[in-house]
Amino acid sequence: MGERFVNFMGGSPLNRLSWLRPSYSFLNAVITSPATRWILFNDGLPLIATHAITQKRTLALLPTDDVRPLLGIGPYFVLEAARLHGTRIVFLGLKEADPLTAAALPSSDFKDPQATVASLEGTPFFTIDVADLEDALVKDAVQTSQRTDSSITLNFMDSRTAMTSLDVFTAAVFAEARSMADWNRRNKFCPACGSPTFSLWAGWKLSCTPCPSGRGTQNFCYPRTDPVVIMVILLGRNKRFPSKFYSALAGFVEPGESYEDAVKREMWEEAGVRVWNVRYHSGQPWPFPANLMLGFSATADSSAPIRTDLDNELEDARWYTREEVLAVLAHQAGNQPATNSDESVKEAEPLFKMPPPTAIAGVLIKQWAEGNIKYDHGTKGSL
Repeated sequence: MGERFVNFMGGSPLNRLSWLRPSYSFLNAVITSPATRWILFNDGLPLIATHAITQKRTLALLPTDDVRPLLGIGPYFVLEAARLHGTRIVFLGLKEADPLTAAALPSSDFKDPQATVASLEGTPFFTIDVADLEDALVKDAVQTSQRTDSSITLNFMDSRTAMTSLDVFTAAVFAEARSMADWNRRNKFCPACGSPTFSLWAGWKLSCTPCPSGRGTQNFCYPRTDPVVIMVILLGRNKRFPSKFYSALAGFVEPGESYEDAVKREMWEEAGVRVWNVRYHSGQPWPFPANLMLGFSATADSSAPIRTDLDNELEDARWYTREEVLAVLAHQAGNQPATNSDESVKEAEPLFKMPPPTAIAGVLIKQWAEGNIKYDHGTKGSL
């Protein structure tokens, strides 16, 4: 089902033009394009535009002229698109005007980068994290940008709060931007020799002075993505969850495991349940900071006892019938974003609360309840 189902923050809508990342001539030219837009973070918090009247929020997309004071003196990239001074810049890719007919943009086209960029059809995207810059400089740049549109206010906001109001396109770009900005900000020193690092390839590679990290392909030279399996089999309640909140079980994939192995291990460790017939459903980028959620279903015996005393991660785990889950989905408060401070009306509360559709856990539970996840064998009818 994975290719037919795209979760929130998925879809990767930009042409990332990875073969042009080492091209400093292309990047220095495209940065100056009037079409270029920037996504700003401040220690991981995205800059969000809030409409003054409707209070609708969206990701702030700033032109280069507004962020130029934050970039330092040009040229912004040198050989191999290295960034040796100033805050690190990440080239995210190009939103093509028509992805079905867009040119491939081979490297050979860039004998005259300025001319090529001038005829480029689409919107290039970059991102930076401004946390290491002077507060006054950042504040001035944001205020300057805000003055161009008096109908909005610009503020850095909690990522998880902000993402629920994003549309499908900006959510997907946000996922790429936040993970890349976070990776560049966290990895300031080489883990092999301890020397300061600098970025190459427009923020997609890190290097330092000559040391073992420069020989071969090392996983600390390139951005990392941490795979997490999440399973719609039964529902569990973590000790940190808000009241009555239940979700699908999840866990990191460990070295030496396939995804299917991880599903089986996590179900046993967290709930004492043996599963088989493991099936992939879909994936979701989860940029907190750089996870890839991999959704699965599996078959289990719902008459077998549940144990949460093995790794003691869960406070409770339960089987729910399809009818019970559908009733929660139909309830107004059933899958609203939950918080520990949620003091919603107690009258006629749902049986439990579950994740919203912006999280793959909520999608998997809903897909199962509506009969869209099929099983070939085994006990059916409950989570």
